[in-house]
Amino acid sequence: MSFSNTDTGSKPADPYKEQNKDETSLKEKVQDLVMFMEKCKFAMMTTRIGSSGLLVSRCMALAAKEGGGIDLLFHTNTESGKTDDLKSDPKINIAFLNSSGEWASVSGEATIATDRETIRKYYSPALKAWVGDLGDGKHDGGPEDPRIGMIAVKAVTATYAITNQSFLSRSMEVTKGMITGSAPNVNMLRELSEEELEEWRKISS
Repeated sequence: MSFSNTDTGSKPADPYKEQNKDETSLKEKVQDLVMFMEKCKFAMMTTRIGSSGLLVSRCMALAAKEGGGIDLLFHTNTESGKTDDLKSDPKINIAFLNSSGEWASVSGEATIATDRETIRKYYSPALKAWVGDLGDGKHDGGPEDPRIGMIAVKAVTATYAITNQSFLSRSMEVTKGMITGSAPNVNMLRELSEEELEEWRKISS
């Protein structure tokens, strides 16, 4: 099912996408995406609330990466709302944005890891500040605290837009577009399909 409000004939209905779409090697696409996510560090995690079907987003810090850098891990309190959401629907989106307007969107499926081997591997002492020490000798915010888990996101598709232009160059492109009606070339807009991501996992394993 798709939506359309008009017919542009042979001309592109989305000239921005046509102008900025960038095709390059799989290696470059993945490496640039991974580098951008690392620099951003923080992302908005979007899940679906089981009781209402509404979407909710939360700011999360990227804890680690697997699968050659494309599969993402986040610390979580297992007793929080987001784990309830993911039990109901494992589909998830992770979105990164920086102050220059560059962005990345990773869609995939999430699992919740609670095995202590994984938790110890990625544990950070800073987690104690977020979950607290309940003083019962069990829920102490340490690596053995059963409340501490990991949300593992297996990427299915990814789309991102980055630039190698200066702010001045991009501003000039936008100004030119306003005058001429032509779409500005300001970003490298790239997409990674499910097949490409699977291929990358095999290459990097």
